[in-house]
Amino acid sequence: MMINKTLRSVFTLAVIALYASLFSLSAHAGSEDFGDYQVHWSVFPSTFLTPETAKANNLQRSKGIGIVNISIMRENENGVIEPVAGQVEGKVSNDVQQVKFLAFRRIQEGDSVYFIAQYQYSSGELMTFNVTARPTGHRQDLPVRFAHTLFND
Repeated sequence: MMINKTLRSVFTLAVIALYASLFSLSAHAGSEDFGDYQVHWSVFPSTFLTPETAKANNLQRSKGIGIVNISIMRENENGVIEPVAGQVEGKVSNDVQQVKFLAFRRIQEGDSVYFIAQYQYSSGELMTFNVTARPTGHRQDLPVRFAHTLFND
């Protein structure tokens, strides 16, 4: 199916971006623990995506556009960390406190669930993310705050 192949390519690139963050100053990844749940994030320039993947997923690919990827995870009864469904909302602000709301899209392929949003940035600009995740069936919000600076390639 075209949609599964497309979603798989976005997920694959998100994983690549996560690993790339270990070797690149342009990408960033992290997580925060909330007891039973964890919120994982990665931030990377949209230029990390191939033109084909960006087009297939209706994502804009440009030097001034970044992508934030959020996953909600939970440890199951066997001790395995697995993704869970939920909702994610948030905003991003620059160093002069200009705030933009993030339009997260939920992407699910098989058991994998993640949320991606695009935002505009200027190279070298510190961006602060305030994101709230809420796992399905969980009453409490899981707020995370992180900051990162992306540089154009």
